[in-house]
Amino acid sequence: MGLSGCDSPPKHPERAGIALSFDDHFLREWNELIPLFRRYNAKVTFFINCPDSLSLEDITLLKQLQNEGHEIGYHGTIHGVSTQMIQDLGVDGYLHTEIRPGLSYLNNAGFYPTSYAHPGGNHNARVDSVLLASGFQILRDVALAERSYKGFRLYHIPPKYLPQIYYDFDQERVVDALLIDYSANLSSEEMKDVLKKAKAKGKAVMLFGHEPLTAPPTATQYGFDIAFLEEILATAQELNLKFYRMSDLPKVRN
Repeated sequence: MGLSGCDSPPKHPERAGIALSFDDHFLREWNELIPLFRRYNAKVTFFINCPDSLSLEDITLLKQLQNEGHEIGYHGTIHGVSTQMIQDLGVDGYLHTEIRPGLSYLNNAGFYPTSYAHPGGNHNARVDSVLLASGFQILRDVALAERSYKGFRLYHIPPKYLPQIYYDFDQERVVDALLIDYSANLSSEEMKDVLKKAKAKGKAVMLFGHEPLTAPPTATQYGFDIAFLEEILATAQELNLKFYRMSDLPKVRN
């Protein structure tokens, strides 16, 4: 950290950007964010799980997001523990349980995801190789700045010091995004530092959350503060950061 002043300048500063994604099944709440995304000209990725439960109204909501230029990614059929499934069921059993059924529902509804978010951030090299061989262009894992146990904070790392959340445009296809939900306990200043580092390094910082909330979550909720998201979008605009969808990242060539 003390040698950061000796770093060479980024080779392609114009690539500096941000890749935002959102997980699970909060379709109505995500659609309510459309005016906010328009205000900042932001394009993001929505990772859908349990697509077998999509109603006709849900499909309309998804298409509205897609028509806005956002990406519809995939988050699994049952949101299961991938490493356990592939160990117990084998490759074919894993694909027939977690991957193929949900993809079929999405395809029939007119969506063809090429990016995948690991449910619960659970995966290993075997799972990754199966998913990449199945046609996904990028796989997203979870990075946490803070971990707690039974209500006690174990650690909190300023997220600008997490190298895995910055995409270096090296065509890497297995990546990590920083959780921005309430549970992450991230401050506005920390997020500004994260975005400023992306700008300075010519990289794309990857962030993700779940349900958009206007107040701290209840015991049954998990999600992020909409006002916090707007701070991120506004800072990204001030820094002239590009917005990337997840499947855009590996397409950028050196």
